[in-house]
Amino acid sequence: MNNEGTWRYTFLTTLYSLMAIFIIAQLVRIQTNPEQVAHFLEQSKIFDGDWRPVKPARGLLYDRWGKLLAGNTTVYEVGVELAQVRNPHSIALTLNVILGLDYAEVLEAVSQEVSPKAVYVVLADYVSQEKISLLEKYRTELENTTSNKRGEEPPSLRGLVYVPHLQRSYPEKQLASNVLGFVNREGLGYYGIEAKFDDLIAGNVQDMWIPRDPNLVNEMPDITSGASIVLTIDRAIQAEIEAILDQAVEFNGAQSGTILVADPQSGEILAMATTPRLDLNEYWRYGEVFKDSTPFNRAVSQAYEPGSVYKVLTMAAALDSGAVTPDTEFIDVGVIEVGGIYIYNWNSAAWGPQDMQGCLQHSLNVCLAWVATQLGTKDFYDYMRAFGIGHLTGVDLAGEVTGRLKTPGDTDWYEADLGTNSFGQGVAVTPLQMVMAVSAIANEGKLVAPRIVRSIIDKGNQFDTEKRLIGIPIKPETARTLSEMLARSLEEEASDALVEGYRLAGKTGTAEIPTPYGYSLSATNASFVGWGPLDDPRFLVYVWLEKPTSSPWGSVVAAPVFHDIVERLVVLMDIPPDNVRREILASH
Repeated sequence: MNNEGTWRYTFLTTLYSLMAIFIIAQLVRIQTNPEQVAHFLEQSKIFDGDWRPVKPARGLLYDRWGKLLAGNTTVYEVGVELAQVRNPHSIALTLNVILGLDYAEVLEAVSQEVSPKAVYVVLADYVSQEKISLLEKYRTELENTTSNKRGEEPPSLRGLVYVPHLQRSYPEKQLASNVLGFVNREGLGYYGIEAKFDDLIAGNVQDMWIPRDPNLVNEMPDITSGASIVLTIDRAIQAEIEAILDQAVEFNGAQSGTILVADPQSGEILAMATTPRLDLNEYWRYGEVFKDSTPFNRAVSQAYEPGSVYKVLTMAAALDSGAVTPDTEFIDVGVIEVGGIYIYNWNSAAWGPQDMQGCLQHSLNVCLAWVATQLGTKDFYDYMRAFGIGHLTGVDLAGEVTGRLKTPGDTDWYEADLGTNSFGQGVAVTPLQMVMAVSAIANEGKLVAPRIVRSIIDKGNQFDTEKRLIGIPIKPETARTLSEMLARSLEEEASDALVEGYRLAGKTGTAEIPTPYGYSLSATNASFVGWGPLDDPRFLVYVWLEKPTSSPWGSVVAAPVFHDIVERLVVLMDIPPDNVRREILASH
């Protein structure tokens, strides 16, 4: 070996030895210096990932038969790892075309230098799977493309990453929207079930280390999802009711409408429909749909004067107390004075001798005001409170209001209120309060709390809600007597509410609408409440159309809607006609 070769080998050996000694010295220095160790680890973590709050999958909402009403869908956060970017122009142009992002803003974001504060940049969020598929397809095409210009970086989407996460979705769009409520992109529930059970459905947020490498995100441990809820709502009935309601509102030129269907024996709400409704997947349109002070769910959030449907409560109280009997005779002269004001019938006519069924059948204000005076002030308001008027029903929905029942002792109560309250004026109720109160008549005097949650499923356990008896405001025999009176009233009037093959009980309501200057002479609230089959009530239906223009009368506007609903209910609930049911019962 010549001297020149030996010198070269000696030089390289010495150089590499010095470099090795230097590296070892640096490692020893760093490892023996706590501050250096901490700094080194912190800098390395900046490029590996960071701690982020991770939300669990939101619990699901189902109808009573397990039909999904609210679920979750996978969407993506689109971002870039700045250290991996090769062609900012390609990324900016692609996201402009496919996602509609501003080219200049994206170009500026992806062109910045990597630093401890700029490692990963979010460019878009809540991107659908379809858009991600387009991006991936285009990425594959670019990988096979070369630049035509010397020295120019070839087209590339390198550095672009997609991070999956969940977004609330509503497969039925508007269906039962007034019941469900919605969840915004911050994960907060608004209105309905989503707001009432927000904490329970959302689950517990956990802080977790999230790798910047999207391929490692899938290795994250599972987080227990929020609780799921099974509602009492029947999806098929809800859909039918909403269709009937929309048709009724349009046909009658009404400002709005509300329909409730409940099981009077269990208190379960089978359907709750109001107008307007919202496609919950486009919750940001809330302001367009619910203008001014329009409630999200009129069934629980709007109190109104119900009018003559309220007469069934007055008559129930009077019959139960013994103040009147079905055969009590009243001679209607067309006017009565109560507390210094004069009360007239709906047509300002005198109807002559009437028994109590006649008073209900012809919906005589004068007669019911007289009945209230026979009952007496104290007993009248005691019964109304026992029916739940003026109190929250306690239903599991956000936004419920109490309505208003003025009583003696209130500064704005006058003796005249006894007369007007008897036929549903001067008292404000929600549709759900009326459903609960009238259900006591259909349910042999037993007042059951309304329920819209059937069960809660949390951490693998199912917790069923139970029927809750609130009280017994009237005796069973009173309830049966009044139900029979109301059934005969419909039959003798040949009401449009009747359905062939089924005996039904019910009452119409037409209420003038209060204004700051008195009651409106040009607009009414038209209502109908009814239940059946009479001998074994399986459903109770409440219909309210606000300010119909086709006719002001509940018997003309709301009663036919009740008929249409019952025709569908007996099919959907598999309720045979009365004579068939009796034959089946007799055979057993």
